[in-house]
Amino acid sequence: MHILHVTHRYPPSDGGVERHVRALATRQRRAGHRVTVVAADGGDLPVFEVREGVAVRRLRGVAPGDAYYFAPGLSSALQGGPADLVHVHNYHAFPFVQAALATDVPVVATPHYHGTSADRLRRLLLAAYRPLGRRALARAAAVVAVSDWERERLAADFGVDATLVRNGVDQRFAAARGAGHDRDRPYLLCVGRLVEYKGVGHAIRALASLPEYDLLVAGSGPERAAFERLARRAGVADRVTFLGYVPDDDLPAFYAGASAHLALSSVEAYGLTVGESLAAGTPAVVSATRGLRDWAAREDCVGVADRSPHTVATAVHRAVGRAAPSAAIPTWDDCADGVAAVYDRVVDGSDAVDEF
Repeated sequence: MHILHVTHRYPPSDGGVERHVRALATRQRRAGHRVTVVAADGGDLPVFEVREGVAVRRLRGVAPGDAYYFAPGLSSALQGGPADLVHVHNYHAFPFVQAALATDVPVVATPHYHGTSADRLRRLLLAAYRPLGRRALARAAAVVAVSDWERERLAADFGVDATLVRNGVDQRFAAARGAGHDRDRPYLLCVGRLVEYKGVGHAIRALASLPEYDLLVAGSGPERAAFERLARRAGVADRVTFLGYVPDDDLPAFYAGASAHLALSSVEAYGLTVGESLAAGTPAVVSATRGLRDWAAREDCVGVADRSPHTVATAVHRAVGRAAPSAAIPTWDDCADGVAAVYDRVVDGSDAVDEF
């Protein structure tokens, strides 16, 4: 089968959607399929390359505020060679709609749908975009949700009956369990892009009530300087370390060595870093909202309804020492198997299945 994935960005660009697409594409290639990825993050990256056996074509995209990634050349790129199936990713970027509406082969859609956006301008754009998004979802032969919350939201907002296939975690995180970095003091960990909605600021503010801990922040992004200023104002700059981008091979040990992982984002469809942390043996404090709500129900997580410093600090004390993982964490192999079953159903025309 020739599988064509369409996404806004692809590794080495980093993020949850990017990891999801890479995990599927590389496993599908190893299973013997022909796999192509078309992404809208062209510019400094090669126009065409083969990464891990996957053919990657990058188009120059227009991304105001590093969002939406409209790629004018996408429609013509889809005509370059017929695929058996097109898999579109990320409702919150234009390639999702462009590809779903431009192709005449079966479409599978994984929206990673948030239900909202992180700021007022993006929420306005999202509202204007909704009719196109609705058409793209209606065009899909199958829609895949990565969490129970997302599945419920897609049904409520679009009347879509999505199949649940949860994201996965690489085995290397479980292999790191019990490892960690040699540091003089125990530390808490945040992992993710340095933008306001990811919640790093709430972790920094809570640190004043957690004098026994340092905070490590893994990730890069446009608001690093703002978070550094916040740490100085909060009087905790000497206990906050910004690691910048952490290579994939190094990240598991940072998870495994932490006393707790803080995932305080306000906008997530799933919360991939939480699964990575739990697999590495480290409990998590999570926002009990949107896609992170599913994690909050687990014994190895503590959910917070608000992200005030006192609430977060109290949750950290409750989380530290909990055994993780308290239940199985899906792997990327599990995810790829579930998606393969969706593909088989689409190609064969068989009845829908709620969950894999």
